[in-house]
Amino acid sequence: MKKYLLLSLAALCAALGLSAQTENQEITVAAAESYATQQSTYTPSFKVDGTNAKVRNVILLIGDGMGHGAVNAAMYANDGLTMTNLKTFGLVRTQSADNFTTDSAASGTAYATGVKTNNGFVGMNTERERIANIPEILTPMGYACGVLSTDDLNGATPASFFAHQAARGDKEEIWADLPASPLVFASAGKQSTFEELPLATQEAIRKTFTVVYDPKDPAAAASSRLVYLPKSVHLDRGDYLPATTEMAINYLAQRSKKGFFLMVEGARIDKHEHSNELPETLAETLDFDKAIEAAVRFAEKDGHTLVIISADHETGATILTGGDLETGFVRTVFASKGHSPMMVPLFAYGPHSRDFGCVQENSDVANKILGLLGAKK
Repeated sequence: MKKYLLLSLAALCAALGLSAQTENQEITVAAAESYATQQSTYTPSFKVDGTNAKVRNVILLIGDGMGHGAVNAAMYANDGLTMTNLKTFGLVRTQSADNFTTDSAASGTAYATGVKTNNGFVGMNTERERIANIPEILTPMGYACGVLSTDDLNGATPASFFAHQAARGDKEEIWADLPASPLVFASAGKQSTFEELPLATQEAIRKTFTVVYDPKDPAAAASSRLVYLPKSVHLDRGDYLPATTEMAINYLAQRSKKGFFLMVEGARIDKHEHSNELPETLAETLDFDKAIEAAVRFAEKDGHTLVIISADHETGATILTGGDLETGFVRTVFASKGHSPMMVPLFAYGPHSRDFGCVQENSDVANKILGLLGAKK
């Protein structure tokens, strides 16, 4: 990640005496201001964008908690984003089966399976029954599938693409589901998390995957199925997310002639919005945009890759209230420290991108992906 010069003047405003609550989170108002050093963005040629060319690969990028406020603040602070350089824009409704305001588990499961479920459920329907996820559906068809996140691998969103548990907090059970999954590539935090698992779980994972802690480890290139665990997924992780996005794309593309599916999550946007930390939220959104650039550059070169960028939900009820384009200064108001039920943005690039330029459910996104890749649920 590029180093950002971030100056926080964040100050918690006086409580407004509001008693309304969202997900047990009392509504407050926090004002925050920040500057961000600008990074470059990428604009593709759009030669294949929106065409009816065959889709062979799909890269789904999910910015955890990334609503309109985060996108607007990062775009103006940086004087542009790769995602906002794209032409196709849509909206996604995120409500879960049992709550107007979703959590990451229910929304992640909707994106992974095309089925709405209850908050807290990972890869299971409202009756606590397993639901086939995209990798489980596509792998028998010959596709190579992978997941990548700046959360731990047991985080709700990456877990939704390989695990089946009725409680998102069941960390050890979620990791124990990994060996039975058809994933070819997985990378998320972190080495220490993995080494704290029961030895039986570690051994089962190592029997199925080559596990490395360094992407340059020779074992990675020689592997048929890979788990790469970095030392950190926090802001000290450097360019882990964009670099590993490129690594995952190349790894999957080399292991299937049919095509591939990759889910990439920028998980820590949400975590800083929960704390109403604007500078860190901007840094994470800009880092996520660099991963988007890696995906779009590959799609531009390949011609048969569809890139979809969205979010599992909005966090912080973030509102952009002011700024200065010349200096990269932005001012926001956070109306909450929890999730909100607002629709989230969706950007798309590549063949059939226009299919996503509408208001849709998060579950619709998964079902459209499966349809474009010729899958039948």
